Amino acid sequence: MKLVETADGGIAAWRLSKDSGGWKPANELIDKLLFIEDDEVNRLTRNEFIQRTEHDRGYYLRGDGPIFALYETVRAITDAQASERRYPTPEEIALVAGIRRRTFVMFEEQLQRAGDPGADPSLASEG
Repeated sequence: MKLVETADGGIAAWRLSKDSGGWKPANELIDKLLFIEDDEVNRLTRNEFIQRTEHDRGYYLRGDGPIFALYETVRAITDAQASERRYPTPEEIALVAGIRRRTFVMFEEQLQRAGDPGADPSLASEG
């Protein structure tokens, strides 16, 4: 879930759809996210948000094309770690993070072209 500033200075909330990988409006949750203390609500850095979004997209979605080939690459890396019962190496951590950053931009650009109002590939390049 992400909160973004609207053109009129307000706030909009968007929830990741595990069915499509796109964004669904979630404005009904704004007050809970901003004003109610809850152990289930955590603030993520921009990078953590991108990594978690791409983890979920790679886990829940299947398809063809370059984005899904990259998701398969990440899956092969993490499956190898699991089958070998080991932690990822620093190189694997960097590789997976780089792939997820790239797939985030690719997926968000695809969503923008399809008219998804919550898509924003620039999140990967900002601060």
